[in-house]
Amino acid sequence: MADGITMLRVKSIIESDPARRYVVVSAPGKRFGGDIKVTDLLYETYDNVVVSGETGAAFEKICERFRGIVSELKLDMDIDAILAETGEAIVKEASPDFCASRGEYLSGRVMAELLGIPFIDARDVVKFGPDGKLDNKRTYALLAEALKGKKRALVTGFYGEDANGRVKTFSRGGSDISGAIVARAAGADLYENWTDVSGFLACDPRIVENPVPIRSLSYKELRELSYMGANVLHSESIFPVREVDIPIRIKNTFRPEDEGTEILPTSRYTYSGRRVTGIAGKKNFTVIFLEKSLMNEEIGFTYRTLAVFMKHGISFEHIPTGIDTMSFVIDSAELKGGLLEEMCDEIRAAVNPDSLRVINDIALIAVVGHGMTRSVGVSARLFEAIARAGVNVRMIDQGSSELNIIVGVDNENYERTLKAVYEEFFD
Repeated sequence: MADGITMLRVKSIIESDPARRYVVVSAPGKRFGGDIKVTDLLYETYDNVVVSGETGAAFEKICERFRGIVSELKLDMDIDAILAETGEAIVKEASPDFCASRGEYLSGRVMAELLGIPFIDARDVVKFGPDGKLDNKRTYALLAEALKGKKRALVTGFYGEDANGRVKTFSRGGSDISGAIVARAAGADLYENWTDVSGFLACDPRIVENPVPIRSLSYKELRELSYMGANVLHSESIFPVREVDIPIRIKNTFRPEDEGTEILPTSRYTYSGRRVTGIAGKKNFTVIFLEKSLMNEEIGFTYRTLAVFMKHGISFEHIPTGIDTMSFVIDSAELKGGLLEEMCDEIRAAVNPDSLRVINDIALIAVVGHGMTRSVGVSARLFEAIARAGVNVRMIDQGSSELNIIVGVDNENYERTLKAVYEEFFD
C-alpha cells in the first residue's frame, strides 16, 4: 500500500478472482530505503499534538503522501477535505491509538474509492470489551451484518473501538488480525494475506543464505514460529480463523505467481516428510534461576514466586524446571529501571531459595515441526550440531506436545547456532 502503483497492483489481484470479496488494508509503508512508514509519522504527529496542540510537520508529510497517491491514481475524490477532517479529529481525540489508526483509515478510504466498493470503518464493527480484549461475539455479529448482501467491501485494519467509545488499536502488524476477524465473520473458505514476501522461509534469510521456503505448515507450527520471531504474519492472527478451521494462504503482492505458504488447521495438516518445518529465534532474554532443596514438596512455592510477577505485571516466556530448580525466562525489555533487582529481592523474601542467580543476554532458538514426534534422534542431531559449532547450551525446554525444542545460548552465539542448526536439518 506504499504508493499508487502498489495500490493498482492490489486492485488487479483482487479483481483477478471473483472469490476475493472482502478486503482489509494496512497503512502505507516505506516506498524506498530511508523512507518513513505512515504509522511512524502518525506517532510523531501525536507527539506534536501533546506538545503544541497542533499536528505539525509530520502530519503535513502524511498529507503530501496521500495527495500524491490520489493524484497518481487519478481518483475523483476530495482528499484535501478528508485530510483536513482527519487532522482536526486527531487534535480533538488527542489519543495515540486514534492517531496511529488514521493510516489504515486513510488508506482504506483511497482503496475503497479505487475499487468502487463500500467502505466499512472498523470503529463501527470491531469492538473491544472493558478488559481491553476483543469482544468476539459482538464483533462477529456486527461485521456479519455489515457485510451482508455486499458482493465486495473494504474494512479498515489495525483498530476498533473500546468499551468507552474510543479508538483502540491492535499491536503493530495488527491488520493481519483484522483480516482474520473479517474472514471469520464472513464465513470465508480461505483467508489470503498478501504481503511483501513469498510466504514463510525455514530460517531467517538475514542470517542464513537462501533458506528453503515452507510450502505448508499447521496452525500450531505457525504460532510457534511467529512467536519466536518469524514475522511474516502476526502471531495472534490465527485465533479467529482457527475457531472455524479457515486455512490461511500467504502470498506476495509483488510476485503473485509465487506459490506462497498455506497454513492449515492442525486436523487437516499432512505430514510433509520433513522432520523439522522451521527454525526461529530471538535475542535478549533474562533468566532468573532458583534452587532450593525439596522444592517439589513445598506447597505453594511456584504460586508465591509467580505472585511477584503478577504484582509487577511481568509475563514470562518459559519456566524450565528440575526437581529442586526452577528458571523463569523473561524478555529483558520488561525488566528495566531497577525492576529486576526489586523482583529478585521480593522472590527471595517470598520463597527463601537456597540460591538465586540471574543470567543475562540469553538468546532463544526454537526448532519446530510435527515431524519431530515421528522421528528418533532429532534431539541428538540438534545438540550435536550445536556442539560442533562450539556453542554452550545454557537452557533446554521442550513442550509436552513435542512440537518444538527450545535452546538458550548466549546472545553472542545466536547467529552461529542458528546457522549450525539449519545446516543440520536442511542442507
